[in-house]
Amino acid sequence: MVWFMEGMCFLPTFLVIWSSSTFIISYIIALLRRDVDVVLPYISDTGATPPESCVFGFMSTITAFAAFATMYAEYKFVERVHERTGAVSPCLNKASFGIGVISCVGMCLVATFQETTVTPVHDLGALLFFLFGVTYAAIQSVISYRAQPYGSSKCMCHVRAIFAAVACLAVLPTIFCAIPVGTSKLHWDTNDKDYTLHLVSVVCEWITTFSFVFFFLTYIQEFQVITWTILTMSLLTFCTLKVVIVLQSFRGQKALGFH
Repeated sequence: MVWFMEGMCFLPTFLVIWSSSTFIISYIIALLRRDVDVVLPYISDTGATPPESCVFGFMSTITAFAAFATMYAEYKFVERVHERTGAVSPCLNKASFGIGVISCVGMCLVATFQETTVTPVHDLGALLFFLFGVTYAAIQSVISYRAQPYGSSKCMCHVRAIFAAVACLAVLPTIFCAIPVGTSKLHWDTNDKDYTLHLVSVVCEWITTFSFVFFFLTYIQEFQVITWTILTMSLLTFCTLKVVIVLQSFRGQKALGFH
């Protein structure tokens, strides 16, 4: 069996491919229509005007739901690890999932409200997506080390931590360099005021986004066993219920005098 068909590996695989395609396709469309500059615009700039805004909104919404599904599957996996080993705090797992859900809501806001039309709501969504997204990645990195050796391999935990660290480091200049600029211009010139701050913010935004996106690839090892684990537990539950029903039926027959 191909690796991405094992267990629930298709979830993080689809999420990474689809989300990457979302940003790249909208960028190419915007570039061909000359709605943005060649030199790295903000990701939101590539979805600010039609028709790329329609493509960006549609694909980003699916990305948000795919991210939610992936986060939920990871939450259930960690929950199972706790039930069997007690290695991970349930509170930490729930907090991580809750923070991840907020980042997905932020993505939905970004997808729905373009930066050039409803700027405050769009900026709020972007802030939720970035801040809560990198926080989720950081907490999941801690969880992965605590779940050792029941989750991912130690090497994969290191890779996960690197992606989370890069995202955390890049998100700060993304936000703090964008605040002084305070504009949603789609076209910039090197002579413009605050061009350097704008460029730093843009570069860091792309780094943060793709670090967060590729972070989900590190779930593949864990997701290879999720379906099997759930299937095993379901079969055990089914067999237990079946035995209980048979025993109750047998006792009922004895009570009625059947032998």
